[in-house]
Amino acid sequence: MTAEQLLRNIEECREKMINQASYTSSMIDHKVIEASTELDLLINQYLHLTEKRKRSFIRTVD
Repeated sequence: MTAEQLLRNIEECREKMINQASYTSSMIDHKVIEASTELDLLINQYLHLTEKRKRSFIRTVD
């Protein structure tokens, strides 16, 4: 998955989590927790991917 795809997925998941929290009026609702966990995973994937790219770029510059 590309960084751009991950960013789109992150935004969609974030919106889903916010909507779910607004609908249930609870941040501890099971669906809100699931969306939050999914969002965490997506953000971690994005950070891992971009950090990997950054390290690769630095090695080619050195």
